[in-house]
Amino acid sequence: MGPWFRERLDPGLAGGFSLARVAAVDKDSCLVNTGTKEVQAQLTGKMLWAADSSLDYPCVGDWVYVQLLDDDSFAVVHQIMPRKTSLARKTSGKKVDFQLIAANVDVAFVVQALGRDFNPNRLERYLVMANQGGVRPVVLLSKSDLFSPEEVAAKTEEIRAHASDARIMAFSNLTGQGLDEVLGLMKAGTTYCLLGSSGVGKTTLLNNMLGEGGFATRDVRIKDERGRHTTSRRYLMRLPSGAVLIDTPGMREVGGLSVDEGLSETFREIQELAETCRYRDCTHTTEKGCAVLEALRDESLSVKRYENYMKMVRESSHNQMSYFEKRQKDKSFGKMVKDVMKSKGKRS
Repeated sequence: MGPWFRERLDPGLAGGFSLARVAAVDKDSCLVNTGTKEVQAQLTGKMLWAADSSLDYPCVGDWVYVQLLDDDSFAVVHQIMPRKTSLARKTSGKKVDFQLIAANVDVAFVVQALGRDFNPNRLERYLVMANQGGVRPVVLLSKSDLFSPEEVAAKTEEIRAHASDARIMAFSNLTGQGLDEVLGLMKAGTTYCLLGSSGVGKTTLLNNMLGEGGFATRDVRIKDERGRHTTSRRYLMRLPSGAVLIDTPGMREVGGLSVDEGLSETFREIQELAETCRYRDCTHTTEKGCAVLEALRDESLSVKRYENYMKMVRESSHNQMSYFEKRQKDKSFGKMVKDVMKSKGKRS
């Protein structure tokens, strides 16, 4: 635990409870690491009752105050410490809510394969997620052995246009090319997270980080260049180097919800242009004096990048409005239930 967390310790709780870190979550229970071992833990009824949204439940990477029982073989979670950073997205499908992916992550390794998975637009969504949560992104381009050095260099430069501030590294799990550079990024006491679609080589990379074949994998399928192992849940583990890594399942959807800061950071050049628009509330669609549209006309701004930015802005606004409407309905329903219970109590 670093100084940021030590400064935020609750003296009253720290004196009576132990600190542990959440390694995995399963509905109303979780697995916590006490520093010496992992034990199953349950949330108190008070925590479950007081939870106002999914953000109030423990997430992989959280530091929590726990009460250890039965010779430290079981724990009860009483409270979550403040989160320094977080990785969150809109829940998949039609439901509009936050889904926490991981908490207190320092660096997000965004893995994308140099093949059919190569998709700069999807990469931008991961970058928005990381930037929104205060997590530093590093882009890892896997399966470089499938392409010539010239092709790898060209794709790296293409990615650089979408992630100018992020470190970008190409590597191959098969030949080992670039792996030493990737592993060299891992520092003791720092928390990393693996993000990316299924089949891009995250599990094989994880095994290389662990220094052992901890997770079974099979060869890449020729027809779609995908591996055959799929991570089934998020899990936090300590690496031999002393670094902490959170592995995550592949994501089919990376939707944004309240990601204004993440969009501004990821699309910084568009944000800087927007600040020079004639109108402060410019929508960058039809207005005269729009610096963003002018940049499109003189081709200093990519059309694809602009379109992806506008799409995410619309999605975020729609999801945020739907989320607040849902929360308002939930609060109204909760108030109605409390009123009914009060009236029943008076009659009895």
